[in-house]
Amino acid sequence: MIRELGALLREAPPRAGRTRVIAIDGRSGSGKSTVAALLREELDAPVVGLEGLYGGWDGLEHGVDLLVSEVLEPLAAGRAARVPHYDWIDQVWGDAIELSPPGLLIVEGVGAGARRAARHASVLVWLEAADRTRRRRALDRDGDTYLPHWERWAAQEAAMLDREATRDRADAVVRTDATPSQRLDLGALRFERRPGAAR
Repeated sequence: MIRELGALLREAPPRAGRTRVIAIDGRSGSGKSTVAALLREELDAPVVGLEGLYGGWDGLEHGVDLLVSEVLEPLAAGRAARVPHYDWIDQVWGDAIELSPPGLLIVEGVGAGARRAARHASVLVWLEAADRTRRRRALDRDGDTYLPHWERWAAQEAAMLDREATRDRADAVVRTDATPSQRLDLGALRFERRPGAAR
């Protein structure tokens, strides 16, 4: 499945200057970070995680805005991006990380496929799993840090994803239910390629 996604990206035209971007979206706990890490190994490409752009538990929309203004638009113009970084522990913004325009870029996180970001994406991937599976994964990963904010974050996800119809616009849909733990069994994933999906 990772090789298929990599091939899909390499075949697609660049839409952020010379950079081909693969955007990995889905609700919390669907496996985005895991898939992005595997793609990083496959493609030898940098990863921009939206978790570092949200700026706190109420920052989903703000994170997407920063992705567009600070990362995707500069790359589309052929300039280096300055990727913001939020420190969730100290609740402060750290120094931005400079990113020279790469040939391939992986963007992962809730909102990576929002329309204003997806116009720069060569490939949009949607990951999904049952609510119970997602919740277990997310809380196993982040524990008590996430638990008090689960419903608050889920409401923001639902509002954005319903409005954006992200799944309907995806070039590929991956069901990750078959592997309920953080360690995804790639052989058990259901992969549906949908080239030419409208963005």
